[in-house]
Amino acid sequence: MDVEKFKDETPVEIETGPAPTASVIWLHGLGADGHDFEPIVPELDLPGALALRFVFPHAPYRPVTINGGHVMRAWYDMALAERGVVQNAEDIRAAEEIIRQLIQNENARGIAPGRIVLAGFSQGGAVALHTGLRYPQRLAGILALSTLPPDVDELARTARRADTGIPVFMAHGRNDPLIPFALAREAARRLAENGMSMEWHEYAMAHGVVPEEIADISRWLTRILGAGAPG
Repeated sequence: MDVEKFKDETPVEIETGPAPTASVIWLHGLGADGHDFEPIVPELDLPGALALRFVFPHAPYRPVTINGGHVMRAWYDMALAERGVVQNAEDIRAAEEIIRQLIQNENARGIAPGRIVLAGFSQGGAVALHTGLRYPQRLAGILALSTLPPDVDELARTARRADTGIPVFMAHGRNDPLIPFALAREAARRLAENGMSMEWHEYAMAHGVVPEEIADISRWLTRILGAGAPG
């Protein structure tokens, strides 16, 4: 991956108020771009006093094996194997470096790590978990929607022990045809068993987002980033 070339792509940004005091870096899913979750900001209906900066980066273009090698925006390559979907570990590590740079960009703008949430949908959720639980400083929280970590046991092993208390919001549709619900729920259970502060939500939906979920996300963000929240 040409990380330097990716840095030239300016993320989509939305601020919910003047002088934001916290940031949410939100990663899109396979084949989408940074505009995909842009409409969710007003739908969250966050308190007026909570000034946040939403940063929606664009994944680089790459051939995706599971889609016949077609070139599209993707945080990492994926392929099918006998044991299921294989997620390219090298690509995920490269994506982690991109997200770390975005976190550091927010630090340079006056937002401390403890006031930054990593969020992501599908592929983006996997990268958010992988990056957030391994980041050198504790972040405010991780929001992982309709996703599956590439290797739960390895992630739990490499997570910083100081970060096991970081709030993690995982959500999944019971009718998801792309990422089996049972696998996602089991991943959340195993992360919780390894000390992660897990909040699990499930909805009657497929591979997407529903209003009930948006309301739950709004309450979660308000709780961890609102007045009196740590960081």
